[in-house]
Amino acid sequence: ATQTKSMDVGRADSGIGQMPARKWRNRASETLSSLQAWEAHRLCTDCGERDLPVETDVQNCNQRRADLCEKCRKRRTERKESVLEFVNTEASYGEDLRIIKEEFYLPMQAAGLLSQEQLLGIFSNIQELIDLNENFLEILQEEIDQAFDQGDADLMTVCIGEVFLEFVNMLPAFQTYCLQQSSSVNMLNTLEKEKELLRIFLNVSQNDNTALRRMNLRSFLMAPLQRVTKYPLLLSRIIKATTEYHPDHGSLREAKSRIESHLEHINMKTKQEGNTWTLRSFRQDSKKKREVINIEMRETALKTVGWLREETRFVMEGSLQLAQPPDGQWVKKGSKTLKFQNMQVLLLVNMKRVSESSLESAEPGPVKDAVLVLIRDKNNGKFHLLREPLRLSNCIVSTDPDCDDTFELIEIRREAFVFRDSDRARTHHWFRQIRRYSRELGSWKKRRNALPNIMISTPHTRP
Repeated sequence: ATQTKSMDVGRADSGIGQMPARKWRNRASETLSSLQAWEAHRLCTDCGERDLPVETDVQNCNQRRADLCEKCRKRRTERKESVLEFVNTEASYGEDLRIIKEEFYLPMQAAGLLSQEQLLGIFSNIQELIDLNENFLEILQEEIDQAFDQGDADLMTVCIGEVFLEFVNMLPAFQTYCLQQSSSVNMLNTLEKEKELLRIFLNVSQNDNTALRRMNLRSFLMAPLQRVTKYPLLLSRIIKATTEYHPDHGSLREAKSRIESHLEHINMKTKQEGNTWTLRSFRQDSKKKREVINIEMRETALKTVGWLREETRFVMEGSLQLAQPPDGQWVKKGSKTLKFQNMQVLLLVNMKRVSESSLESAEPGPVKDAVLVLIRDKNNGKFHLLREPLRLSNCIVSTDPDCDDTFELIEIRREAFVFRDSDRARTHHWFRQIRRYSRELGSWKKRRNALPNIMISTPHTRP
């Protein structure tokens, strides 16, 4: 009897009868239905639309993809494939460049088949392209690896556009190679006819060297041209699969515009030099035409100052009106008495390189020098330098309250210039930028406590 009583006590329930339990099960069922309804109508994390499937991706445990509508899932897959295609084709292009160097250039140099001048004529700046490709590919691969390490299976954190803009210095290197391509092929054809040993070497390499995939040297020399013309297509694919809210969307569009402008510029230079071949042509609207003109002016400015491209930053560029007053009385008479002429003006800054890496060298560093390049734009598309560049370390920049639509730049012990823009706000922006570098670099500020004019009677205390 005692055992029976203890067993009865052990079977005692929690105190919830049949009716409350049934109500609890009904409420749980209603809650589950509500959650399923919310699951079906919640917002997509990419596009913000209510077009999600009812079932979630429980098997893959990928909650981020479960928060996407079917359209955005497909778009993410396409974007990932496009990003990987960009990186993988960049790696393949780099492998072709190394084949050019290791299977052709170095053996021909070691065997003395061609002189150093002839090798340079055929292979152009191939080493510069190799270095740029290695640095570019290294950063791209780091972006991919970091995304996978952080659990980003869709590579949404990979910003191809931003990385491309950081390495935009590789575009002039492509231009150098492309413009020499015609003469390189002609020289190779001539030397192959003249030198029997060279002809034998090229034939044996193509037929017996498995690394060449039975391709000849001319095919490999076309690799840089094929790569630079493929960039717009690859970027377009990524742009198409990237939502406009993605942080890299603007950079992707800018990168595509920059490469297309450079291709148009290469075509223009090719025609000017009388070559019959051109790169793939692109639709040249007014915006791209202006960008091509800007590229031409930047090249003219760089050639004039003689700075390294990777150490140069173009702070401002554009059209300004310029006048050279005959005396210092123009302020009293007003700027209407001056005769202005339109001029293309570029503000260049020479930065100290922070490191050898192309990506890190883009970081702001100490300013070594700053100049103002004045270019006269002629109607035939050619540019003419007005004078030698104005070094801001030797200039004083000032403005006058009575002539707030202009500013004056005085080159110490030489000339004076008055500048203005058609837009007053932009005139002030030009003035602030030029004055900034003039004050930072000017040695005169140490002598006069940074006053623009030694005759100014403003009371101040010398340090």
